[in-house]
Amino acid sequence: MDITERFLNYTKFDTQSAEESQSVPSTSKQLIFAEYLKKELEHEGFDDVELDEKGYLYATLRANIKDEVPTIGFISHYDTSPDCSGADIKPRIVKNYDGSEIVLSEGIVSSPKKFPELLNHIGEDLIVTDGHTLLGADDKAGIAEIVQAMCYLRDHKEIKHGNIRIAFNPDEEIGMGAHHFNVEKFGCQWAYTMDGGEVGELEFENFNAASAKVTIKGVSVHPGYAKGKMVNASLLAAEFVSLMPADETPETTEGYQGFYHLTGMQTQTEQARLSYIIRDHDRDKFEDRKRYIQRVARQMNEKYGDGTVEVTVSDQYYNMKEKIDPQMHVIDLVLKAMQEAGVAPQVRPIRGGTDGAQLSFMGLPCPNIFAGGINFHGPYEFVPIQSMEKAMQVIIKICELTAQYND
Repeated sequence: MDITERFLNYTKFDTQSAEESQSVPSTSKQLIFAEYLKKELEHEGFDDVELDEKGYLYATLRANIKDEVPTIGFISHYDTSPDCSGADIKPRIVKNYDGSEIVLSEGIVSSPKKFPELLNHIGEDLIVTDGHTLLGADDKAGIAEIVQAMCYLRDHKEIKHGNIRIAFNPDEEIGMGAHHFNVEKFGCQWAYTMDGGEVGELEFENFNAASAKVTIKGVSVHPGYAKGKMVNASLLAAEFVSLMPADETPETTEGYQGFYHLTGMQTQTEQARLSYIIRDHDRDKFEDRKRYIQRVARQMNEKYGDGTVEVTVSDQYYNMKEKIDPQMHVIDLVLKAMQEAGVAPQVRPIRGGTDGAQLSFMGLPCPNIFAGGINFHGPYEFVPIQSMEKAMQVIIKICELTAQYND
């Protein structure tokens, strides 16, 4: 099986996670794919294949040398984003892309005018959607690359390597992917998530992240008799939003700039609920942002009465850089692997997070490497086949170089 067939098989499974769910994994359909993947790993002959009750799948490719070398790992998540349907995906391969518009389906066009990154892949073979679902390259491309690389190493014993662990987990898209990851069982000195975008991306700086749940209490009275009595929670919700910095949102920021992102709003006269995510690379600014959203709540309570607005802020993950900096050999190995695979490195901060951020704080240094997908979380998502092949080659090189590593 080649990497394209493997990836296309994975896209047949709807593995969308659900933010409001209290179960682990957050959706039972994720386990259907995890069971399929478990059987595939067993069929490929890997060792220690284990799927736990929470949907975390682990396996091993045994060393083919006797030398003591570090055990390293590769990790990807199998859930897809709640932002766009992942059901009944209909992928299509655009062979030898010529730089023109791609008609995904009637009235839905992926155009280089809107998505200029398409032009970086002229002459390549692009896997696209039909415009009605996401593709799932985030992060099933990463899974396909890892599995294909392990199969290649299994079949090419001339490439010497130590023990290599692989793991696939649910619920990364809702910030829960590493919460039940068994770092001790994984048993690696360091690892890499294959969850980045464009070829060459290497990320070991990410946002500090928190979620904020805002609850606004109103008073519902018949509108004909409401004067002096009604408190319209919907209007208070609009006021709360207006008090947040308009120039500190995802659509107005870039690079190291942080933001507040309103991800959801449910309003009625009697009660309103707002959901925010808070992001910043700088830890001090991150703490300032959390204090600010609480200050807005206090300001509104002073105006409308105590208890009108309540804000609950929960930290999600932190910037992995502080854990990677003392162990830069983990990065040096990737840079050398990319060089030997003919890939130009693009080291950049993540304007988001990966499971690797949380894992780094759990004692497993875990930077993020490109998986090749582009325009994640929507119907214009695509992945060049050549990008997946490059990612696979980088994984193989990392394994080979690690066998030569001397601490």
